[in-house]
Amino acid sequence: MALTDAAQQEIEATINSGQVVLFMKGNRQQPQCGFSATVIGILDKLGAPYSTVDVLQNPVVREGIKEFSSWPTIPQLYVDQEFVGGCDIIKQMFNTGDLHETMGVEQPDRTPPEIQITDAAAATMREAVEEQPASYVHLNIDANWDHQLNLGAAEGHEVRTEANGITVLMDLDTAQRARGLKLDMTETLEGHGFAIDNPNAPPPVKNISPKELKQMLDDGDSIHLYDVRDELERAHASIEGSQMLDQEAMEDIAKFPKDVKLVFYCHFGPRSQGVADHFKNEGYTNVHNLVGGIDAWADRIDPSLPKY
Repeated sequence: MALTDAAQQEIEATINSGQVVLFMKGNRQQPQCGFSATVIGILDKLGAPYSTVDVLQNPVVREGIKEFSSWPTIPQLYVDQEFVGGCDIIKQMFNTGDLHETMGVEQPDRTPPEIQITDAAAATMREAVEEQPASYVHLNIDANWDHQLNLGAAEGHEVRTEANGITVLMDLDTAQRARGLKLDMTETLEGHGFAIDNPNAPPPVKNISPKELKQMLDDGDSIHLYDVRDELERAHASIEGSQMLDQEAMEDIAKFPKDVKLVFYCHFGPRSQGVADHFKNEGYTNVHNLVGGIDAWADRIDPSLPKY
């Protein structure tokens, strides 16, 4: 699709409106694709201010930005009116420290984490490395705290740590999440496997029923109740005492202690589950999702609320 003059002018005006602009699917509070969520996570870690553009709300910009940057995918990051790249490039620049330099923030901490590898696990890893010369053990812990081990060549930007004679390579995020991790062997139905004990992994999101939430509110418990729906849905019906999860609310939550009680709800539950998972992965340890959303609340607690 050819880039129209109107689309080019709109994109240029948007890029010129801020120092750091991210074109993405969804918004900062609710990314609508995994790649956009990954970049949001990286930018949030850097701490520098940035703005986002939801291309799903504007088909002209969604297609036009691809022509404008000569880059076929979204998200796309611009810093000081210059195109930086998409998700893979941003991840690589984050791990090398180039993104920190580009955005004018402090270089990342590359202190190797202390981990434990038992004799049994070390023997298995050593055997695997000997079968693939010039390879290393790579550990990856993603934002959902899924752990993966694999063999591969060193790329040069990894954080290296040594344990029980084994060199383990990891990216920056993994290095922060791996401190105190223990690797052992275990028996599974498929045979031998690695057992990973990570003391940093946050507890899972707690499901809360409408009845339980009502009791908390009646008891005056110290909770923060957030509605993750949009303004139109919220105008249709909302739970008394709740607050819309907008940019201001996100900034407020960032200032809370990690053990604050957070409760999220949406229409039926899935959207708020995703938001709750996000805050769980950010290290909050007392996160709840209202099962069934406001629809279940209307059924079981407040039938006067209009359903939709």
